[in-house]
Amino acid sequence: MSLYMGLDIGGTTIKGIVMDEMGNVSAEDSIPTECGEKLADCCIEIADRLLCAAGKVSSDLAAVGVDCPGMIDSQHGKVVFAGNLQLKDYPLAKLIRQKLGGVKVRICNDANAAALGEARFGAGKGYRNSVLVTLGTGIGGGIVIDGKLFEGFKSAGAEIGHMVIEKDGIPCTCGRKGCFERYASARALEIKTRQVMADDTATAMWKTYTEKTATAKTPFEYMDTDETARKIVDWYLNNLACGCVNLANIFRPEVIMIGGGVAAQGSRLIDPLQKLVDAELFGGGDYAPVKVCVASLGPKAGEYGAIALALR
Repeated sequence: MSLYMGLDIGGTTIKGIVMDEMGNVSAEDSIPTECGEKLADCCIEIADRLLCAAGKVSSDLAAVGVDCPGMIDSQHGKVVFAGNLQLKDYPLAKLIRQKLGGVKVRICNDANAAALGEARFGAGKGYRNSVLVTLGTGIGGGIVIDGKLFEGFKSAGAEIGHMVIEKDGIPCTCGRKGCFERYASARALEIKTRQVMADDTATAMWKTYTEKTATAKTPFEYMDTDETARKIVDWYLNNLACGCVNLANIFRPEVIMIGGGVAAQGSRLIDPLQKLVDAELFGGGDYAPVKVCVASLGPKAGEYGAIALALR
């Protein structure tokens, strides 16, 4: 039975997994990330540990999938640029392949891998067309069309956090104004909550939080009892829905999966979001409905995505 390895490279940790084609996991491990030119050696270290734990050798592997932050040239297996990892034009796939005896190695961006992982093993399983929207410091995610990962020209596409939802709106780190992530990321919700609390000292949110300690969870905690908190949540949901509907109207996926910390709100987030999406979806949802749900793999989305990449 064919054996596959997935390596999920993060800024502080590399996580790895070994799985057969039936989905049986034989080894999992993680090690600290070493940046710069040492990254490939770090990947080989965890690969060796995984193979040892699984009782296998590199020649037993059919393929290795690797996901990495930054701009990735997946066709040529290069990390074009990853600032936090101190990498530029780094031939990661080639280096890993050489040190693992010529095994096939595929790499892609970490957000794209997470979308592929959810599509194959998580909340998108059973659907041919899906979109993952991850709500964190920014907004990441990825797009799967007809079962295949969509990356765009030179793998530089699918930057869903940087579509504009408000012309000349809040400045974004990308250089544009009004980007989706400036209105619907967890960080955006946290900033909005703190700003509103500074202006409204009567809100009940002050009972537990201050304008310096409030988080993205704060307005959800008080939304049922405090009008100000409710308004913040409504503001956030409308912005999130705007971006989701844009994605739905362009790609018409069967499902949009919401990941990241805000997704922990579950039905308090998903139920009203589904109603907003249904109300604004082009042509309505009767003919080609778009389901909104919580992504299911959580922190394992990357490593399972890397496995899905290896299985392609």
